[in-house]
Amino acid sequence: MSESDGMDDVVDGGLRQSLMIASRIAETLARKRQEGQRQQEHLESTAAHEAQARLAAERSAAHAALAPVEKEQWWDKAQPSDIATAHTVAESWKDHDPTALAASERIRQEVLTRYGIDTHDVGTDAAYLESGIQTITTEKARQDALALSQEEARKAAIEHEKAMQLLAAARAEELRAQAAKLAPEMERHQVPAEYLASPELTKALQQAHNAKTPKAREVADAAVKERLFLIGKDGINGPDIDQLRKETTANVNGAGEEHFKDPAFVDAAKNLHEAKLLAEGGFKGDKWSTQEQRYEQAEKELFARMEGVGREIENRVTGNDSSRLKDQGLKAETTSASDYGSAEQQQAFAASLTNIGANESQVRGRVAAERSEATHPRAALTIGKGATKARKTPTGASRGAERFKSGPSK
Repeated sequence: MSESDGMDDVVDGGLRQSLMIASRIAETLARKRQEGQRQQEHLESTAAHEAQARLAAERSAAHAALAPVEKEQWWDKAQPSDIATAHTVAESWKDHDPTALAASERIRQEVLTRYGIDTHDVGTDAAYLESGIQTITTEKARQDALALSQEEARKAAIEHEKAMQLLAAARAEELRAQAAKLAPEMERHQVPAEYLASPELTKALQQAHNAKTPKAREVADAAVKERLFLIGKDGINGPDIDQLRKETTANVNGAGEEHFKDPAFVDAAKNLHEAKLLAEGGFKGDKWSTQEQRYEQAEKELFARMEGVGREIENRVTGNDSSRLKDQGLKAETTSASDYGSAEQQQAFAASLTNIGANESQVRGRVAAERSEATHPRAALTIGKGATKARKTPTGASRGAERFKSGPSK
């Protein structure tokens, strides 16, 4: 074997070794890249889960913060800062949560009655609301010659804090007592203790606990199963307003953004949402109220409230609302229905919209819609964007489905 042949073997061996090393490096890099991708996917999944958990916790905290506003004794002792805080929480959540929307309306009514301040005018300015309430409270105290000294005010604040703590403790004790009392029913239906935060489920469990006959127990058990099914679909807190808005506007002709500022309409939409879920879930109701009848009743309530909201909007638009006439000096229009569509009527209609706070885009849109239809505002607001004419149809959910873009799946 020549010397040159030996060198060739050395070169070939070195080349093969280099290729093997490069192959191992490439394999290692590929494994690291795959592991990095798996870690990234895990981090993203964990972040999404944590975000959902935080949102649920924040929503529950908002419910707890707003619970006292339903109690008269809280209003009797609440300080301006307490009211302003509750108002801020309600305003932050009212477009997303039915409980917050109802609390917002209660706060508005109480503040208007007690202090003469309309929270609709305040908006989200909590500092302005607190200042206004404080000013009015101070003036009342001065007029009644009941101004307290600093020491008395400090004592009053301490008493107020004690009262709030007692209310919180009473609520916690109430929940513990309910859990102890309903323990057999909760065990029988496998209900977690945290589910007692749902008033509807607690009521159903109480009915099952109080049932004296097999038939009454059967009905109560069916109600518990329905509530557990709905909690499984929507969670303990139930559907939020965004979910109800999306579902209702997609399925109900005439439902618009303005309806979801009305607590009664939101409640009706929630009832219809639940009736639809129960129908799709195969629930049949009971001998007093079948699921079909429940759906029909929920539909009637929704359309009745939608019509009521339409009348309220019409009153504001046409200047027939007495409080707005007094506060803003609006004049009631006397234009007859036959005049709708004229240039003079269009100008007056646009002016009335501007006076109640509509922006330029809203005015153009409403005037254009009213001009294209040439109908009285009552007809436009009541009929909505596609309501059907009355005709003979079958009763029950099948009739309700015709007034909807789609009824519940059976």
